[in-house]
Amino acid sequence: MTTVACSSRLASIQCGPRHALALWLGYTALGLLLTAGPTAVAGDLEDLAKPHDGRSMRATSSHRIGADGKYDPHGELDPNSNWDNKSVPPGETKVLMEANGPGVITHMWITFLGPEPQAWAKQGSANHQEMLLRVFYDGDERPGVEAPVGDFFANCFGKRREVISVPVVVEDADSYNCFWHMPFRKSIRIEIVNQSEKPISLLYYNIDWIKKGRLPDDTPYFYAQYRQEYPAVGGRDYLILETEGKGHYVGTVLAVRTRSPSWFGEGDEKIYIDGEEKASIWGTGTEDYFLSAWGLQTTSTPYFGTPCFDQWGIVGGHTSAYRWHIHDPLVFNTAIKVTIEHFGWISPDENPDYKTNSWNEREDDYSSVAFWYQTGKPTFAARAPHARERKLPDLDTIFYAADFTGDDHHGEGAAQVQNLLNYDKGQLLYKPTGAESAWVEIPFTVNEEAPLRLLLNVTRSYDFGRYQATLNGIKIGDVMDFYKAETDNWEYHLLDFWPAPGEYTLRLECVGKNAASTGNYLGIESVRLRERRPRVKEWAHDKDKDWHEKPVLHR
Repeated sequence: MTTVACSSRLASIQCGPRHALALWLGYTALGLLLTAGPTAVAGDLEDLAKPHDGRSMRATSSHRIGADGKYDPHGELDPNSNWDNKSVPPGETKVLMEANGPGVITHMWITFLGPEPQAWAKQGSANHQEMLLRVFYDGDERPGVEAPVGDFFANCFGKRREVISVPVVVEDADSYNCFWHMPFRKSIRIEIVNQSEKPISLLYYNIDWIKKGRLPDDTPYFYAQYRQEYPAVGGRDYLILETEGKGHYVGTVLAVRTRSPSWFGEGDEKIYIDGEEKASIWGTGTEDYFLSAWGLQTTSTPYFGTPCFDQWGIVGGHTSAYRWHIHDPLVFNTAIKVTIEHFGWISPDENPDYKTNSWNEREDDYSSVAFWYQTGKPTFAARAPHARERKLPDLDTIFYAADFTGDDHHGEGAAQVQNLLNYDKGQLLYKPTGAESAWVEIPFTVNEEAPLRLLLNVTRSYDFGRYQATLNGIKIGDVMDFYKAETDNWEYHLLDFWPAPGEYTLRLECVGKNAASTGNYLGIESVRLRERRPRVKEWAHDKDKDWHEKPVLHR
């Protein structure tokens, strides 16, 4: 494996902004077609046969010039310019729309460069977790919508994922479409705050709305609010929304970064209506609330989906899911409180009695966006913290394999640094002459005795082999098959232990290859020591156990 083909997205960017925009609009139309189905569009088609009042309007990044020759969103076409995109420097705010009402936002389309370095942004760009979307109604100082751009569009963790649903479509993981209707009476301002240290590059947008003569007095406003707990607080359920007033709850985006092994999602949703002390809406499990069953897997449907589910049961796994209450809104008259338990399976070294069972309160990292309509102003006190605080705490001590390409660190064959998959320092690509005498060694140092998990961050590809790991000569883990028809990034978790301070060497020896593989290559980005939860250290069940005699990996 020597090269990775660039995506159609990058290819379109290199053709120039005009061609890119045309492709994006085509992709957006395709995404809308993909959402179409008898159930999804029956009501919409029926409404199209009814009269509509008002006048259609649009706020856009389309380049126009005014009489003074400067950019003016209401000016005339500049025939010498195709620069319909805007750049937002670090720390600055870009106002996408500012208009007087009454009116209703009916659609937003946004796109921008991804965070990886490329020709248009050699140092990279802000990721969508670092961009804060805010919508202000009627001159209010507090935004009615406040969420990271990615999370609002069900793309959490700063990762780009495709979403094909009714109110939100992120086609090809880079065209961000929203069809939530957002009524306003006096005025509206929509803005994106760049809270990154890098610019937002090539920001394009179209916001469609209908200017109205009036809105009915009981028209509710659309609200969306981000919240997080790193980690989820013990002794209480994770709070998604709590507000007083009259309205209906229409959606949830939930993101969980696991801090313990095994399945996190045994917790139930518990929803309290109109101030009740005990939840009258009580679910049967996290995946059940998101309309899946027996766990979660990556999927996208009109009303529910799991855009991100990277690896099952590991420490540090990422899961994000959305649930739209389009046909089943949760109606409240005086108040609503939406919560979810953070219970699940857990390893024995995190249980006070050194037992494994399915009903333990876990300490995973949670974040969410609540979506709802409400008349009047909400009483929800949550506010989105700065992007610095939204970034998940780093768990890893990293030893980059790219630092060990010398001949003394590998067997027969050649080793080189290869840049791909957005690795910070690239990967060590080892090309052995054959399976025999093929090995790689990565040394590392442990400075303090603490409960840690040893893992590899590697590449899997079509010409990679099968390897066995040893640590200081002790066999750990099972044989790892690094073959994958399509190149990707993967973690292999090897050992839970309390290593004494000192020098260690992780060795990978080739033991052959998958029958479908065309080679015995190895691509390793890093060896990592990952923190375990503080209670592992507090209870110290395994502290005095000798990993040399019995290596353990809690699953």
